[in-house]
Amino acid sequence: MRPGSGMVTFAAVMLFILAFFNGLEAIAAIVQSHVFVAGAHIVIGDLRAWGWTLLALAILQAVAGFSVLAGGQTGRWFGVAVLSVNAFAHMWVVSAYPFWSLVIIVFDIVAIYALCAYGGRPVEA
Repeated sequence: MRPGSGMVTFAAVMLFILAFFNGLEAIAAIVQSHVFVAGAHIVIGDLRAWGWTLLALAILQAVAGFSVLAGGQTGRWFGVAVLSVNAFAHMWVVSAYPFWSLVIIVFDIVAIYALCAYGGRPVEA
């Protein structure tokens, strides 16, 4: 077992958890649920457009999670890219769902760290 393989598995599980949470938030935004702050300003588009964007990100995160679990550098870097886009996207809507957006951003950063710090090629001893 490679050193750090547990962190890579943790990052894959985080990708699945984030995909699930983004999927739930996307459904709430698409049906314009009242869980969001009333009158919040979203940088680009409206709440429904944000919901469809989140749904696409949730699907990409699930694909990235499977890709990271399959191993290989391509899946790892795809996971880093998807997590980075997700963190950046949640910065745009902090006013609509402040606490939850910040929690998602922190989860993204932790998973990016796990993929970048522990997902490289094994070092020859």
